Amino acid sequence: MLDSHWLDRAKKLQLHGLVAHWDNIADLNWVKELIQWEEIERTQRSLARRITDASLGAFKDLIDFDWDWPETCDQQLIEELMGLEFIKEKANVILCGPNGVGKTMIVKNIAYQAVMKGHAVLFTSAGNMLNNLASQDGDHALRRRLNYYSRPNLLVIDEVGYLSYSTRHADLLFEIINRRYDEKSIIVTTNRPFGEWNEIFPSASCVVSLIDRLIHNSEILNIEAESYRLKESKEKAKKRQEQRKKNKKDSKK
Repeated sequence: MLDSHWLDRAKKLQLHGLVAHWDNIADLNWVKELIQWEEIERTQRSLARRITDASLGAFKDLIDFDWDWPETCDQQLIEELMGLEFIKEKANVILCGPNGVGKTMIVKNIAYQAVMKGHAVLFTSAGNMLNNLASQDGDHALRRRLNYYSRPNLLVIDEVGYLSYSTRHADLLFEIINRRYDEKSIIVTTNRPFGEWNEIFPSASCVVSLIDRLIHNSEILNIEAESYRLKESKEKAKKRQEQRKKNKKDSKK
């Protein structure tokens, strides 16, 4: 006879048929296996759904990050962020740095870790999110999309500062940040210091309040480095040049 622990697991899975006839089936060998199969299947389906919903796309594993390359990059803080305590604390994370220094790679690794630990996550670029919100036709449609971006445990907004936006876009970003304020975590990547955000959202009166709410209870990570893409491009060009020299030398033999 299975103990009450297995009955509780069946109730949690909402296996109402098994629960209703528990006294008749609890001593059968297949009941334990059935509950375990159901738990495994639901766990796998939940993970697959969260991965799809997160919209992370392809990214390099953080293990491939060259920590010796940036002039400034707090490796210890990044490793702490991978522990996801900031989500429990409902804190935000802001990564600042020029283009191509690995900001997106880092936040996608953090987001993926959050997905694997059971959190609902959404990754989006600032442009896609704000244009999506601004394109909604009518208050009802807009509320639905605001709820979509407000719902996940972790919202990652990539590339704030690569484009400039209207006052309408600024108001929509403020609304998202305000809805999540002290409730759910946001990660933002930006290539512009906060003092220049009035250039991202020119004429928007809410910029100061937007920044104030975003940076309150936030970890701010600054990365200073040459563009990693430029670094890789130079390394590949050097290898090609060395290969051509080798081929030329071999052809003369």
